Amino acid sequence: MKHMCVCRFHNKTHESFVLKFSCKMVLTKQFLRYEASAQFGIVASQRANVTFLKIRNTDSRYVAVGACENVNVWDTRTQEKVLVLQGDKCEVTALGSSTKGDQLAVGYTDGSVQVFNVITGESNVTFTGHRSPISCLAFDKDGMKLASGSHDTEIVIWDLVNESGLYRLKGHKGIVTHLHFLVKRNMLISSSKDTFVKWWDLDTQHCFKTMTSHRAEVWTFVIAQDESRLITGSADSELRVWSLEFLGQQESTAPPPAKQNKPFEEVADTDNLSIDDMALEDIEMVEDRQVVCNKMGSIMRRGKDRVVTLALTKDGKHLACHGNDKTVELFYLYSEDEIEVRLKKKLKRIKKKQKDDGENVDTEIFVERSVDDEISPAGICACAGKVCSLDICDTKTPREISVVTLLRNNQIESVTARTKVTTTDYSNRKCLSLLGHRTECKSICFTSDGLALLSAASQSAKLWNRSSNQCVRTLQCVHAQCCVFVPGDRQVLIGTQSGSIEVHDVASGSHLETISAHEGSITSLCLTADRSGVVSGGEDKTLKLWEFDLVPDEKRPGTNRLTLTHTRTLELDDQVLSIDVSSNKRHVAVALLDCTVTIFYVDSLKFFLSLYGHSLPVRSLSISTDSSLIVTGSTDRNVKIWGMDFGDCHRSLFAHDDDVMAVKFVPDTHLFFSCGKDGLIKQWDADKFLLIQVLKGHIGAVMTLAVSGDGDFIASSGKDRSLRFWQRSHEVVIPSEEREKEREEEEEKVLPKSQEAQIPGEAANDEVGMASKTTIESVKGAERIMEAIELHRDELVKEMEHKSVQKKGEEVPYQPQHPILKAYGNIPSDRYVLQTLRKIKSRVHHGRITSNQMLVEVLDDLRRNTQVKVDQLKDRIGFNIAALGHMRRQIEARNDVTFFSDATQQRKEKSKKKRKREKLQRAVIAV
Repeated sequence: MKHMCVCRFHNKTHESFVLKFSCKMVLTKQFLRYEASAQFGIVASQRANVTFLKIRNTDSRYVAVGACENVNVWDTRTQEKVLVLQGDKCEVTALGSSTKGDQLAVGYTDGSVQVFNVITGESNVTFTGHRSPISCLAFDKDGMKLASGSHDTEIVIWDLVNESGLYRLKGHKGIVTHLHFLVKRNMLISSSKDTFVKWWDLDTQHCFKTMTSHRAEVWTFVIAQDESRLITGSADSELRVWSLEFLGQQESTAPPPAKQNKPFEEVADTDNLSIDDMALEDIEMVEDRQVVCNKMGSIMRRGKDRVVTLALTKDGKHLACHGNDKTVELFYLYSEDEIEVRLKKKLKRIKKKQKDDGENVDTEIFVERSVDDEISPAGICACAGKVCSLDICDTKTPREISVVTLLRNNQIESVTARTKVTTTDYSNRKCLSLLGHRTECKSICFTSDGLALLSAASQSAKLWNRSSNQCVRTLQCVHAQCCVFVPGDRQVLIGTQSGSIEVHDVASGSHLETISAHEGSITSLCLTADRSGVVSGGEDKTLKLWEFDLVPDEKRPGTNRLTLTHTRTLELDDQVLSIDVSSNKRHVAVALLDCTVTIFYVDSLKFFLSLYGHSLPVRSLSISTDSSLIVTGSTDRNVKIWGMDFGDCHRSLFAHDDDVMAVKFVPDTHLFFSCGKDGLIKQWDADKFLLIQVLKGHIGAVMTLAVSGDGDFIASSGKDRSLRFWQRSHEVVIPSEEREKEREEEEEKVLPKSQEAQIPGEAANDEVGMASKTTIESVKGAERIMEAIELHRDELVKEMEHKSVQKKGEEVPYQPQHPILKAYGNIPSDRYVLQTLRKIKSRVHHGRITSNQMLVEVLDDLRRNTQVKVDQLKDRIGFNIAALGHMRRQIEARNDVTFFSDATQQRKEKSKKKRKREKLQRAVIAV
């Protein structure tokens, strides 16, 4: 008899090992999962818009912005983050707040829409109906419906009460840029990059009017002055103003608008018009019977580029717009009373001018109402950076508004503007900028205890607390390229683009000294193995060794400060890209621009090894703690694992779909991480050459990463200006299962594209469709249902055969033969179909129905009555089919005609008999 002993233990790196003892010892290595723990350092993403929220009965204080996959709610007065609406792994692309301000709709790049309660921060419902990123969102006046526009050129109307999609509106040929519900009518207006503005009747679910006067993309629009004016922004410096007149506003006795007579030249050209063009003119006449849009004029902006955003206050008196520059233009919209006063003054000036010119004053002078009489410029607000989105809100003070702008350099700027007759005063200007970098981080590093993280960017370096994710210190520097903590974590060394090393004190945040180190940019800083100095490399093709030293502090007499003393210099053949020193104090590895990695002895700086194999320059390298392996990541997308003894390449791995930006070993292990421009962080096993797991979260390229001393935390920085922490958990990772999940995700992405194909000749409604989307779950659910139904049919056939055997007098008990039914305890096949249906989770209402005890009786009634109603429906359909057959036979007998289907069948039978006769004749002739 064999005895087996199983022992499980953990080493100091938290890797789990299982040892089994029988005849021999088998070692199984298990890996622990890293999970996302925090996202910080980003104030707002550029892709989503900014919107005001109504919280605690305040309209102009709280704003919501997208922050990668999350939504941050900021208090503009205290400059604090008050709420974070957690999203999934997709980036936020659009935000829309309800009229009451209690709901916030968030659109993502995968085409899904989540509706959050801004008070509790919980997600009420998730809608999935688009195949492309959401571009715009709009609530109706009651907050009962939500319209979403997407890059797939379609509009979906959602019912927030029933939490389901109503219908899909099709008609645009470009990205839907803006949506707006009319307050007084059940209509929707949409604009698109196809240059069209469409009017949709939601009662009949069709587009009844298309405005085709724009010659370029329509990026945004607003409805002003009690839905009597439409202001559109296009790809030029004009704001076009349209007057709106609806059918209910016209006199009921008035005839439809007559077509205007065209000049002779235009009439002569009608011979060249196509039938579609002439039909379009007739359609436009029908459209005008519901709403008439006439162009009143244009408002000229000072900006020369396209209009990005148009925003209107709730009272409709202030309008704000901006382009791709740093300015925001404000306009004031006059009320009807103010317009009348302006027209009277205009008339008075005309009469005075006629009197001064000696002309006869005409008492019946007609003053035409123009756009300038309704809208006038109110001022220009300059921002600290280029504006990518804005929102405005009126305050309790007359002619005063709050303007919030989202800038492209990771800032939010808010200002209070008070419009006057001739000027505009700006006050309470605040900028949310201290909680993030203006550009992406160039380098990050942990403290020795792993409790803090330092991130270095172009303008500053920031120290972040790992527990609270708050910025505790900001160090001003110039074009930082790399950084490293001095042992003891009291000072920081920052390598700059100018070739100097800056020494900063962490406690006070003061700049201690600037040391001229290299003639070019410093690309890498690394501590020596004995922690007594640093090694620096730059673009001047030199490698320099420095030692820490203490000198008297001039600012504080009687105290010493840290400095660096240059000891040795190594001349190299090309620019230095990355440096690492082995833990055994023997070697220093240098990655050069010539695609090679050269290893030198630390004590003598003599050549030891040269690693060849990469086709493009090596961006990063790392040496394992036991100094036996070195891993290199290159721009050629490959990661290579080398032996430090002989420089042999153990394995070359195709690691990322784009450039590999950084590689880093986990201390005391042969596990390492790599990051690339494809936005992924991957963990590898350097012994088994195995991909363990993939960490997804960054939107865009991941520029650098760092690993804490104990290996429990990973920090990463990306092009999206976000910093992220990844924490090691106790969950075991199985690499094969991870690869299976990745394949399913790829199939999920490909599936919506495969559903777009249409059968040639198939008649489809191009204007209205169902608000649904095919997913992997729905496809698998349909397959399981079909398999269960097929099994049920097979069992019914077997049961009928068993009954036929019993009729012959043989008493044989019936037992289900299918192994699945036996596994479920010999249950009937119909019960198996029911259980299959129960296991398929519906995306709408399932959770609310199954968790509500009040609906138990309703579900029980449905269970009892469904079969009865279905049988009644079958009887009714069968009766109707029999009646239709009887009517057909009567018609055939009365008119002596045969229906097409029967005639076709008779013709086939005659042709078959004819072929048999011909075949028989040929056989006789052959004999």
